[in-house]
Amino acid sequence: MAFDEQLANRVREKLMHLPDVEEKKMMGGLTFMVNNKMCVGVIKDELMCRIDKDQHAELVEIPGCRTMDFTHRPMIGYILIEEFAMRSHTEFNRWIQLALDFNPKAKASKKKK
Repeated sequence: MAFDEQLANRVREKLMHLPDVEEKKMMGGLTFMVNNKMCVGVIKDELMCRIDKDQHAELVEIPGCRTMDFTHRPMIGYILIEEFAMRSHTEFNRWIQLALDFNPKAKASKKKK
């Protein structure tokens, strides 16, 4: 499954100033790990953001934002943003910043042995 390389480049450009960013191919797309924690990603042509669960219900009310439902299970704390909801730099930066703001509070997944 391919992902939008232009969107991935927008994310790279936004995160390149951070010290601990790693790209990983997963979920059929590209995930950007910040401080060893999933932060943002690109799945097909949508932006995936890991956000505070307390903000989830409010954010999915915004047109173009929906709950990530990978394998048909809603994942509270993960949202997908459609292209039209992140066209402008302001909109795009807002979504990325929400994920970066949550990152220090996010739990890292356990390392597989």
